[in-house]
Amino acid sequence: MTRVIVLLCWLPFAGMAAGQGTLAMYCSSPSAAWCQGMAIGFEKTSGVKVRVTQKATGELFAQIKAEAANPKGDIWWAGPGDAFLQAAEEGLLETYRSPNLDQLYDWAKREAEVSKYRVAGVYGGILALGYNTEIIDKKKLPVPQCWKDLTNPVYKGEVMLSNPNSSGTAYLMLASLVQIFGEEEAFRYMRALDANVNQYARSGIGPMTAVTRGETAIGSTVLHGVVNEIVRGFPVKAILPCEGVGYEVGSMAIIKGARNLDNAKQFFDWALTSDAQKIGLEVKEFAIPTNRNVILPPQVPKLTDLKLIEYDSAKYGSSSERKRLLERWERDINARR
Repeated sequence: MTRVIVLLCWLPFAGMAAGQGTLAMYCSSPSAAWCQGMAIGFEKTSGVKVRVTQKATGELFAQIKAEAANPKGDIWWAGPGDAFLQAAEEGLLETYRSPNLDQLYDWAKREAEVSKYRVAGVYGGILALGYNTEIIDKKKLPVPQCWKDLTNPVYKGEVMLSNPNSSGTAYLMLASLVQIFGEEEAFRYMRALDANVNQYARSGIGPMTAVTRGETAIGSTVLHGVVNEIVRGFPVKAILPCEGVGYEVGSMAIIKGARNLDNAKQFFDWALTSDAQKIGLEVKEFAIPTNRNVILPPQVPKLTDLKLIEYDSAKYGSSSERKRLLERWERDINARR
């Protein structure tokens, strides 16, 4: 089921002059607390009134395209960078080179450079699988260690993934598998895996939510999605498949034709600061901040400790490659169900 959350924040602040204006924020994070935290944090800093619309990355991308002739949003915050890079290529985003880019890790700066300064990275996320320990134990299932383990018939009906046409996380998985195995082998693998998939959820958070609730044994996700649930006390654990995993640069951009352009630039600058990036950690969303000055809690992994592939965001974030892979996935995988 598609979740759409609209939050109106109208908070008065003593000492602030009237007329700071408004900001329409499109938020692709699955965490309502994080979307709200960013909106309220910016209001406290600026006095700007923020209206938040929350949807999955692919759905907001489609909405921004549909509204291109008459934009309704000002800032697009959170969600895997591939969709943002495609939106930049298609002329849907404003060029803006924030003075705060110098505070970011190099891997986040590259996102801005690749997009010709129409996108900036605000967090990092590692592709992962999550599993429910109670279901695995009850059904005496082996814990998969590698991507290819998931094709074992013992997992029939026990795996939930997301649809890459609506989920940025699912597209990250699709593009990662293509880079790990090569395209033909990756699609052969996904066809074999499809026999064990019980559902392709519309949102990237859907599979992990189902794992947490005990509705499926294994689900696709990002690493911090599992860590968040472990911290909340749920019986789940993460798997980083042995062949390697891709990573996302959760991104942000100003929508082309933004009605509140000055406020959007102000939000853009603020969202790159350490104070803004601490908000995710404060609401127990343990993605990797892109600002070098944020002190990482123990729940946030060091990238050097993980087996990451050299994810080619320039290629797989391009409009032509993304469109081609999504069409092939729809034709070769989803249409055959």
